[in-house]
Amino acid sequence: MPQGQPSVVPDDGLTTRQRRNRPLVVVHTGVGKGKSTAAFGLALRAWNQGWPIGVFQFVKSAKWKVGEERALRVLGDSGEGGSVAWHKMGEGWSWVQRDAQMDNEEKAREGWEQVKRDLAAETYRLYVLDEFAYPMHWGWVDTAEVVSVLRERPGTQHVVITGRNAPAELVDCADLVTDMSKVKHPMDVGQKGQRGIEW
Repeated sequence: MPQGQPSVVPDDGLTTRQRRNRPLVVVHTGVGKGKSTAAFGLALRAWNQGWPIGVFQFVKSAKWKVGEERALRVLGDSGEGGSVAWHKMGEGWSWVQRDAQMDNEEKAREGWEQVKRDLAAETYRLYVLDEFAYPMHWGWVDTAEVVSVLRERPGTQHVVITGRNAPAELVDCADLVTDMSKVKHPMDVGQKGQRGIEW
């Protein structure tokens, strides 16, 4: 385990152990590849710790068969680590036509309502809200409400939110924010996504 020294020790009345085990809000944003991949890497660590994991996939099409879903479901069913529940909340909202937007906005709000219920019930120890930055950025889900719910969540629930254009209010609320920048990508020279790399 890394033994680095923090640059600041807050005067918050917490012991080192209490501060170390404080539940986190994590945001992976930016235009580069790897935001969801990093979140699913955290889910693997959580599974290994025996934590129940809830994945809420907000944007990628419900029809997509992503490798992370299959792998985490198999691990969750193995009985060796934590349980895994996977919720697909939409039908590829990033790419839908405008006339279908109202239905997608409703699904995004329904998805957020389910997350709120699960947070209140402390259903999971780790929540992966994949591509959830988009519904907030588009105004489908109220960012101020999300921030309030996250700040007031009970227990020791960690929440990871991915997606481009994470609202500033969410970034300010988060404990850990990574902005994935793009230096180069095969798509820049006309290469489409491929199995084992993109899905």
